[in-house]
Amino acid sequence: MTTPTGTDTPGGTPADAHTTYRTSGGVTVDRTAAPCDPATLTALVASVEHRRGGVLSSGMEYPGRYSRWHMGYVDPCLEIAARGRRVSATALNDRGRVLLPLVAAAFAEHGDADHRPGEAVDVTVPEPAPGEFFTEEQRSRRPSVFSVLRSTVALFYAPDDRHLGLYGAFGYDLAFQFEPVAPVLERDPDDRDLVLHLPDAVIVHDRKRETCLRYTYEFTVPADADTGAAPRTTRGLERTTAPTPAVRTADVPPPPEPGSYARIVAEAKKRFARGDLFEVVPGHRTYGACDSPARFYEHLRTRNPAPYEFFFNLGDGEYLVGASPEMFVRVSGDPDQGRRIETCPISGTVRRGDDALGDAENIRSLLTSAKEESELTMCTDVDRNDKSRVCEPGSVRVIGRRQIEMYSRLIHTVDHIEGRLRPEFDALDAFLTHMWAVTVTGAPKTWAMRFIEQHEATPRRWYGGAVGAIGFDGSMNTGLTLRTAHIRDGVATVRVGATLLHDSDPDAEERETFLKARALLETLALDEAADTPAAEPAARPEPAAEPAGAGMRVLLVDYEDSFVHTLADYVRRHGAEVTTVRHGFDPALLDETAPDLVVLSPGPGLPADFGAAALLDELDARGLPVFGVCLGLQAMVEHAGGELRTLDEPVHGKPGRVRVSGGDLLSELGGDGFTAARYHSTYTTPERVKGFTVTAAVHDDGAEPVVMAVEDADARKWAVQFHPESILTAGVGERIVERVLRLAR
Repeated sequence: MTTPTGTDTPGGTPADAHTTYRTSGGVTVDRTAAPCDPATLTALVASVEHRRGGVLSSGMEYPGRYSRWHMGYVDPCLEIAARGRRVSATALNDRGRVLLPLVAAAFAEHGDADHRPGEAVDVTVPEPAPGEFFTEEQRSRRPSVFSVLRSTVALFYAPDDRHLGLYGAFGYDLAFQFEPVAPVLERDPDDRDLVLHLPDAVIVHDRKRETCLRYTYEFTVPADADTGAAPRTTRGLERTTAPTPAVRTADVPPPPEPGSYARIVAEAKKRFARGDLFEVVPGHRTYGACDSPARFYEHLRTRNPAPYEFFFNLGDGEYLVGASPEMFVRVSGDPDQGRRIETCPISGTVRRGDDALGDAENIRSLLTSAKEESELTMCTDVDRNDKSRVCEPGSVRVIGRRQIEMYSRLIHTVDHIEGRLRPEFDALDAFLTHMWAVTVTGAPKTWAMRFIEQHEATPRRWYGGAVGAIGFDGSMNTGLTLRTAHIRDGVATVRVGATLLHDSDPDAEERETFLKARALLETLALDEAADTPAAEPAARPEPAAEPAGAGMRVLLVDYEDSFVHTLADYVRRHGAEVTTVRHGFDPALLDETAPDLVVLSPGPGLPADFGAAALLDELDARGLPVFGVCLGLQAMVEHAGGELRTLDEPVHGKPGRVRVSGGDLLSELGGDGFTAARYHSTYTTPERVKGFTVTAAVHDDGAEPVVMAVEDADARKWAVQFHPESILTAGVGERIVERVLRLAR
């Protein structure tokens, strides 16, 4: 129940308004919204240098995507932190001590909690039991640090308050609780992977509505009949917290050795040639001196406006200051927006020109670069896949393609993608399924993260993670931790990377990393720092009166690919029930699920890397229909006695013209052929195929034909070498999936 009082201000929020509501966990919240001078935020920035707190702002206006705003807080009452799988909640003042017992109860849902009344609570989230099985659709619900966060958010959930929530930073290593990546680099056990604050006073400057309001909160915790605890309230308690350690000075380390990054690029190119990777985004570190994080933040947001500008004092002498150009995950908490999830992957970079004419020339070169387009295509295909794991079938779409964004030193191409969460998922599921963005890892994502772990010199810590807020209204708003300085002992560490493809030039990629770091390093030194219209979504075929997959059960085998969930989404759009499992599962699952069709996903590497032949033996024994995509085709051809080869030049994220020569699957797509997305290094030719009819191929100039489709109609086996789920195959991809469902019935 909400009871507002007061008079309206221009932004539609009552001035000196008082609102009372009760959260799902029974906490009564009294909120007051009072006008304040925007200059208050400047004073708050100075305070955050000395006490825990955070300031977030946006310096970009982009209709439908970004608007300019500024908000901040200091002296939060509670801090939630994680080191590996151990999560702690610490009361930072008497106000936090009021809430701590309730938070401790939420923590205790996930393990044996160590509750030190009035101080803190800790819990170590256990690894899933050896026999505990999760499908890919359920992966975001595996026990992890985020299980504890989900319970904490549920405790404070209330749909009508946009500003109360947890604010802070999410470290890169959190992904290891979601994806099977074994740590190789040595970690400091004291390093934190997560720091989130619960502020009870927040200043919000809405520049569009020209309002600036200070929201203050009081909490009342009800009596506990089980323990006999009396009601507790924060009313009358001080909001201040203890000061954090003063900024100290230390020697700035030397820059990276020239050529060290280029050597990583050269190693990555070997992996591209084998097909282990399509793209990868390794990074390295540069350094600068910083004796005032607050001043650095103010200078940075003036010199390098960005959608996600931030300054966090994380305590323990750690600060994060950044001007990130890239949204990570944004989820609406407004039911009227239909649980909308959106992302804006960035890939494709060129330097700014000397003037507007120079900018225009550089934009032209960026938009006509096949390499830069391939980079963004792969990022967007992976992003669409990530959403398809948790979004309503058919709701994932590209609403902006290769749009231009301009920054102080760089010009980027950006896609804008949205989807609608399925009812059983929430904002944390959306966050987890994207972790971490392909623009800071690569594709296939898991294999790219393994390469990064094996070839970067030090752990990433906060770089490549995210900053932002988990709203207690069900929303989430986060930006990637890019163009960010991690400040400790007066040294600002700036990590930067570049998106690498097979045709990357090692020296050019190394130069790009230093170009990306310049805006931050020059600001640290206090030096003078000195669209294309949104693409129309591809038309989808009109659904048949009876969906092709109605009543069908499809088992999708995931070979650690970054596009598998988009493929699953395409199948679901045609009415089929899809269960996705990682390779290596017990064959008994085939009998338990009794699928009408088994889909073998694309993937990195070779079929032997996944023991694909053993699974195909099991499928043959049961006479199950099979549809293979890319690696799936290669596995099926090899299993039937065919022979595979390696291309001289990998084809990753690039279009190919497919010529159809017959068969049932692609018969309706004959004529002049069609354009499809190719992501492969391994291939076969017609004369090397055994046991299948070759029904389509690509004829590259001067090269032998590359098989693009095979089928064995009697055995009900079909396979394609291209990716029907890619945006490059948008014109025919869904029709192919629909056709294979009808053939498998």
